[in-house]
Amino acid sequence: MPNPEPDVAAALARLYDLDLSVDPGDVDLYLALAARTGGPIVELCAGSGRIAIPLAAAGHEVTGVDRDEAMLARADIRAGWEPSEVAARITMIEGDLFGAAVPGAGTFRLGIIGLNSLLVLGGPPRQRAAFAVLAGLLAPGGVAVVDTWLPLADDLARFDGRLGLEWVRGEPSSGQDVMKLVAAWYDSASRVVTLTTIFDEGRPGEAPRRWIREDALHLVAADELRMYAEDAGLEIEVVAGDHDLSPLRAGDERAIVVARRPGGP
Repeated sequence: MPNPEPDVAAALARLYDLDLSVDPGDVDLYLALAARTGGPIVELCAGSGRIAIPLAAAGHEVTGVDRDEAMLARADIRAGWEPSEVAARITMIEGDLFGAAVPGAGTFRLGIIGLNSLLVLGGPPRQRAAFAVLAGLLAPGGVAVVDTWLPLADDLARFDGRLGLEWVRGEPSSGQDVMKLVAAWYDSASRVVTLTTIFDEGRPGEAPRRWIREDALHLVAADELRMYAEDAGLEIEVVAGDHDLSPLRAGDERAIVVARRPGGP
């Protein structure tokens, strides 16, 4: 996605939070893994702090990395809503995950690439490299978790550019109504889903303000995720099909890899 103007980027960060205000169910998984591993924790593509802040509230030191300035500004706003001791446990770093200097590299007990972030990084070489970066940040014995979408064949067949309504919600900070519309195209040759998201925001009876986000999602198969983890030197614990870490089965719409860096206690 090209870099939007600052006001557009800020609006998209705010509306991202509204979109995910209905919990996709992954935060409980990370809290459970953090209770097992302890901290410190690193999250790549940390965005608005949706995952990092609950982990810090649970008592863990969390470092987040993201290249989107507006999303990090949103994370700072959200951290400001928390008690000061929670905000103090969060460090956000602006930078590309492939080149950012992360203090504490090699000491993290848990590393996260959450909720489809791997898909927006680019094609297979960059996805493989992201696993290597995550593995390199972990301490011996540290655990990596990567969560991605596995669309069903029927879903892909419907991705032909048709525009559909996903939801209508009130946005608390603006006091306005927001309508989310989505159109998707699937290219089977490249395995890329081009996703256009439209947010129309306004008050009833008034012309809405329209915000548009475009993403290219490079799909990845569960076997490829396993291969990328193993190529990064990680030992697979489970490839799961849901956030309860039940083993992946035919028809599951997610693939969640939990893998461990060898060594350590």
